[in-house]
Amino acid sequence: MILDTNALSAWADGNPACRPFFEQARRIVVPVIVLGEYLYGIRQSRFRDRYDGWLASVMPLVELASVTPVTADHYASLRLHLKSHGTPIPANDVWIAALVRELRLPLLSNDQHFDQCPDLQRLTF
Repeated sequence: MILDTNALSAWADGNPACRPFFEQARRIVVPVIVLGEYLYGIRQSRFRDRYDGWLASVMPLVELASVTPVTADHYASLRLHLKSHGTPIPANDVWIAALVRELRLPLLSNDQHFDQCPDLQRLTF
């Protein structure tokens, strides 16, 4: 399972709605894009120390997914598809969707705009 930023944040906050997904997941993958968005958010938080500590404790438990040339190819195809259908989504989310397609894993996210991406399974919590 690949995490979107809202899923990573929900996990950090102990949201009980996402707990079953983490208990059942064989793999938990955090895209480097999600890590960047999350770090940006916690650097603005008054609870930065708490979230930094939490992140340091979970990073050894997850796989970090970086962008590859294959990801870039998926990104280009997805962005063109979304543009031609008049359904653009935020640029960072296109990169996340490209990694989802490359790794062929479901995405845990509450962002409905991912449903516009073909060949992507979105899990909601």
